Amino acid sequence: MKAMDATSRHIPIRESWLATTIEAAIDPETPIVDAHHHLWHKQDAPSYLLPQMQADIASSGHNIVATVAVEARHNYRDDLGPALAPLGETEQAVGVGTTCRDTDPDGPAIAAAIVGYVDLSLGAEAGALLDRHIEVAQGRFRGVRNTSAWHADPAARGSVILPPPGLLYDRKFRQGIKELTRRNLVFEAWMYHTQLGELVDLARDNPETRIVLNHQGGPIGFGPYAGCRAEVFRDWTHFMRRLAEYPNIRVKLGGMGMLMAGFRFHENARAPTSAELAAAWSPYMTSCIELFGAQRCMFESNFPVDKGTASYGVVWNAFKRIIHAYSADEKRDLLGRNARDLYSLTIDI
Repeated sequence: MKAMDATSRHIPIRESWLATTIEAAIDPETPIVDAHHHLWHKQDAPSYLLPQMQADIASSGHNIVATVAVEARHNYRDDLGPALAPLGETEQAVGVGTTCRDTDPDGPAIAAAIVGYVDLSLGAEAGALLDRHIEVAQGRFRGVRNTSAWHADPAARGSVILPPPGLLYDRKFRQGIKELTRRNLVFEAWMYHTQLGELVDLARDNPETRIVLNHQGGPIGFGPYAGCRAEVFRDWTHFMRRLAEYPNIRVKLGGMGMLMAGFRFHENARAPTSAELAAAWSPYMTSCIELFGAQRCMFESNFPVDKGTASYGVVWNAFKRIIHAYSADEKRDLLGRNARDLYSLTIDI
C-alpha cells in the first residue's frame, strides 16, 4: 500500500484496489442528494473536480440527482488577501456547477449547493465576507463550515488543520454566527466526539441558527482511541442524545471511511463490501436516526476523502443496507429529500 499522506491524514486512493470489489447498485432508481463532498485541485495528490465526480457517479449505478459541495480549504486566491482568499474555492465550485449544468443538463446537478468558508471568528466583519460569497456563488451559496476539530494529542487528530481550542465559545465567533443567521445560512460543524459539548452550548444559545453536524459527530477510532470503541461509543451517544434535544440541529451520516474512524479496511487485501461497511457503520448511523429522527438526518459520501476506503457505489450500497428496514418515505427523506429541503434545491424527488 502507498504510504499515508502525512500532510492530509487521508487514506490514499488506489483505483486498482477499489476494483477488487464491484457491486450492482441496490435500489438504483431511488433519488439521492449527496449532501457532502469536496472538490479540489492538488499538486501532491489526484485532483477531484467535475470529471472525477461524474465518473464516480456514472460507475456507481445510483440515481444521484444533485450534490452539495463543501469547503476543503483548496483553490484559495492569495491575491485577495487572507479574509477573501476563500472566495477562490467558492468560485471553483460555481465553475464546476455551471459547467455541469451546461454540458449535462439532464444529469446529476453537481455542486447544486455550496457550503463555503468564511472565518466567523472575525465577528461582525464576517457579514461583508458572507455577502461576497453569496454574490459570487450565483444563487448556490447555502452556508459556511468552520472546522473546530481540536485535540490536545496530535495522534488523535484527523486533520492537519488545527483551529484554536474552544472555538465555538469564542465571543467574536458567536458574533459571526449571528451574521450567518441573519442571512438564513447554515452553519456546518466539524468536530471530534470529545468536543460535542461545545455544540450543545452553541445550539442552546443560538436557537435560530440552522446547524448541521458533519460526519455524525466525529467519533475517533485511532491513535489513543484505538481499541476503545465501546467507551467512545458510550461517550459519543451521551452527547448525541443531548444534541438531539435541539430542533435546530441536523446530522450528516457519513465520513466513516476516514482514517480517524479507525476501521482500517484499507489495510485489507481487497476493498470492503457494502455489507462489511454496513456492519461497521450501522451502530453510529442508526443511533443518529433513532435519536434525531429520519427527518433530521441525511447521508453524505464525503468523497473523495472516503474513497480511500471504498468506491462510490459501494458506499451508497452500504447506506441503503443500513436503512433497509425503514419505510419508503423515511428512505427517501434520508437519501435525498432532507438534503433537498435543507439546502433549498429546486428538484422534484
